[in-house]
Amino acid sequence: MSDVTRILSQIEQGDPSAAEQLLPLVYRELRKLAAAKLAQEKPGQTLQATALVHDAYLRLVDVEHAQRWNSRGHFFAAAAEAMRRILIEQARRKRTQKASRPGRGVEVADIAEEPSSDPFDLLALDEALQKLQAQSPRQADVVKLRYFAGLTIDEAAQALGIAPSTASADWVYAKSWLRLEMRSSV
Repeated sequence: MSDVTRILSQIEQGDPSAAEQLLPLVYRELRKLAAAKLAQEKPGQTLQATALVHDAYLRLVDVEHAQRWNSRGHFFAAAAEAMRRILIEQARRKRTQKASRPGRGVEVADIAEEPSSDPFDLLALDEALQKLQAQSPRQADVVKLRYFAGLTIDEAAQALGIAPSTASADWVYAKSWLRLEMRSSV
């Protein structure tokens, strides 16, 4: 059992000191994940990677709402999801603040094997991903693990308990489905 897995288990059991032990072990990886997420954002993003890491971390280790993680990979997938939610919340706040301005068309970037640095509308992706989640939860989970958590096909398959070939097929289908959905919403 790795140190991270052991500490995650202690956090689950409500040990408040365990959260303090976890951050130094996972901070560098979370920071890289946050920087990658922020690089995908539109220019003018005011949230810094450090703030995103800290906000996500606080959500993950909230002792009052203890979560269960099966593994280190599951923890990082949860961290990516928490970061995604924070970015979506911020995008919604910005959209609300700009509601009085005339809007511009939505820019849609293709979902790529590796996250690109091209800006795209995170809210459009989130809406499309929610629709996919309602129709095909496993395929939506593959997208979250691959695109937001940065896991490989094999890692995503392992996290979901499915065959790598199934994860690969889900990834290919979900990318196409999301492209079409996002284009039709423009």
